[in-house]
Amino acid sequence: MENNNDFESEEMTVELELDDGSIVNCAIVTILTVESKDYIVLLPISEDEESEGGEVWFYRYHENPDDPDEEPELDYIEDDDEYEKVADAFDEYLDNCEFDELIE
Repeated sequence: MENNNDFESEEMTVELELDDGSIVNCAIVTILTVESKDYIVLLPISEDEESEGGEVWFYRYHENPDDPDEEPELDYIEDDDEYEKVADAFDEYLDNCEFDELIE
């Protein structure tokens, strides 16, 4: 047995509720730290686990350090400058790995 599928077996997903009340299943691509704040990068996937066009979403990410079992909080990034900094950090992350390997 080859180990080429290790990432798939360990891939983590989250269900994200959108403003319209719909639920989207997303693969967690990575968590980035930008200017001492954590951000999560999510890849929306369809029910058959295929990516939906390769578009990723960025959210502020907060964990409760006192309770690791508590669900992390995700906050929408409203500030354009903050969003651009996170997008730039994600571009740097992609420079260090192959994006196609992440969504296979």
